[in-house]
Amino acid sequence: MKKIILTGGGTAGHVTPNLALIPSLKEKNYEIRYIGSYQGIERKLIENAQIPYSGISTGKFRRYFDVKNFIDPFRVIKGFGEALKLMKRYKPDMVFSKGGFVAVPVVLAAKHLKIPVIIHESDMTPGLANRICIPAATRVCCNFPETLSYLPKSKAVLTGSPIRKELLEGDRMTGLNYAKLSENKPVILIIGGSLGSVTVNNAIRGILPKLLNNYQVIHICGKGNLDESLAGVRGYVQYEYVDAPLKHLFAAADLMISRAGANSICEILALRKLNILIPLSAAASRGDQILNARSFSKQGFSYLLEEENLNGSTLLQAITDTFANRQYYLLKMESSELHDAVNTIIEMIENLISKN
Repeated sequence: MKKIILTGGGTAGHVTPNLALIPSLKEKNYEIRYIGSYQGIERKLIENAQIPYSGISTGKFRRYFDVKNFIDPFRVIKGFGEALKLMKRYKPDMVFSKGGFVAVPVVLAAKHLKIPVIIHESDMTPGLANRICIPAATRVCCNFPETLSYLPKSKAVLTGSPIRKELLEGDRMTGLNYAKLSENKPVILIIGGSLGSVTVNNAIRGILPKLLNNYQVIHICGKGNLDESLAGVRGYVQYEYVDAPLKHLFAAADLMISRAGANSICEILALRKLNILIPLSAAASRGDQILNARSFSKQGFSYLLEEENLNGSTLLQAITDTFANRQYYLLKMESSELHDAVNTIIEMIENLISKN
């Protein structure tokens, strides 16, 4: 039986692509283990998937002064020793890393033991943890054509992001019934991220009376962001968070309005949904969402509305323009080759193991 270790953590975005690979790895009879941090978000997500999990010590690499900068290098060294010990015990044929600082000691330990490593970089420009790991990698997968210029040519592969199969199996009528909406008007689905977005929420609610003349709205607004004054408004439904029924709400949507996190927009592309991307501003992030959204806009997949330009008027115009040009966007998305990342990466894993 072939053995693989998956790693990555710190945010859900460093875990969900790994989760997308697990069913296919199981079908091919891989023994799967996961190495993450002791108490990171990845632990619960992986244990819920019933995959054996091992925690290691980890530290963060900061670009600014912090007392922890003097402590965390020792945590990384300790994590390297722990990862080395785990790999000597499990003897994996392959390591697949989704990034995050917990992945650094795992990837370096694999390199030390001459175990092939595949890294996946979601954003257009590699984050610090992946930049440290790239020299130790056998292959580096990415989502954007522009990312290839940041990677060694001998290692870089444009694959897109692995998407969970169940997200593609939603049913439109189930979604409409869940949201208590009709088939008579197009549906706009707004997703502001796990914490929601006050800016996006306010812009949507400010134009709601006009929107509801022609559309229905499903608004996933984030924890603590429900507006009780809008409860019961016909054609508008709001949720703090949606889990299992999300695939059906995706299927029900004619247009999606979203932030521009790499995993989210790759899911939108896989679903072939009309979309408007409102990336986090550079002031609120390292600017990766802006670059992600600009790439998708340039490729014709998305309408880009930058947060600095967001207001009720510009949002309403964006919605109107996107529907007016729907055939253009749908044709561009249909022509994209980045629609089967899971199988592409599984084949890569198989080929590298056979050559090692």
